[in-house]
Amino acid sequence: MATNPVGVDENLGAGDDGKGQFVRVIVADTQAIFRAGLRKIFALEDDIRVVGQAETLAQTQSAIAKFSTDILIFEAALTPNPVEAVVELLRQPSKLKIVVVTPGADEELTLDLFRRGVHGIVSREVEPELLVDCIRKVAAGENWLDPQGIRWVLDAYRNQHNRTGGARPKVQLTPKETLIVSCVTQGMKNKEIALRVGTTEQVVKNYLRKVYDKLGVADRLELALYCLNHHVVDNTKVPPLPANVASGTAANAAAAGSSGSTTSVVSAAMPPDSPDKLS
Repeated sequence: MATNPVGVDENLGAGDDGKGQFVRVIVADTQAIFRAGLRKIFALEDDIRVVGQAETLAQTQSAIAKFSTDILIFEAALTPNPVEAVVELLRQPSKLKIVVVTPGADEELTLDLFRRGVHGIVSREVEPELLVDCIRKVAAGENWLDPQGIRWVLDAYRNQHNRTGGARPKVQLTPKETLIVSCVTQGMKNKEIALRVGTTEQVVKNYLRKVYDKLGVADRLELALYCLNHHVVDNTKVPPLPANVASGTAANAAAAGSSGSTTSVVSAAMPPDSPDKLS
């Protein structure tokens, strides 16, 4: 199967009046009719341009590498595991922002995508004017969720706050626990954490269970929120990957992707593992 983008518009700003650049968009969707529809919608806007299209994950990666892009509109159904795909795409060196199109209302998928750093989530039935508004808001550095998605995120935050607020005294973590928690809040999986701290995945899982009990949290999402609100891991330095592991491996890319600063209390600090699993 071809891996090149299925279509591009290389006129990336001809006629720009100098007051501001176009928002450059790649549309990655399995359905040609949906891609064509979005091109027609954005063609009516003076400040948005579709610079590339893709119908597979490989084509999407190729388009991102080839074209300077501000926003990727990514269909969740493009890959069996959209969450992991998003994590990989956000590790690209560009300042790419991702808006995920979901097939319908899905609380678990919404929270999972948002905690991974997705900048916007819309349903496939989104109204054209709302999608245009979403693209503009995301391009301006804001996050976008529909009212239902906002309620889900707020409920997750409130549940975490209710578990940790007031009932327990301030808990002190051991240096090893603090180090592991810091890795979690930076989006690392247990395997990478084990490599960095010089232990095994099982030991990391055991530490996390103890931390959950200590802090009164139920999962990695609640742990990240608790740590941000209570400054648990502020100024904690995470050790680098061992040289023999980092060189020429995917772990090196993961390290590069997790070294940036936190830009959003809710989105950028959300860790990548499923909230109900330690592995």
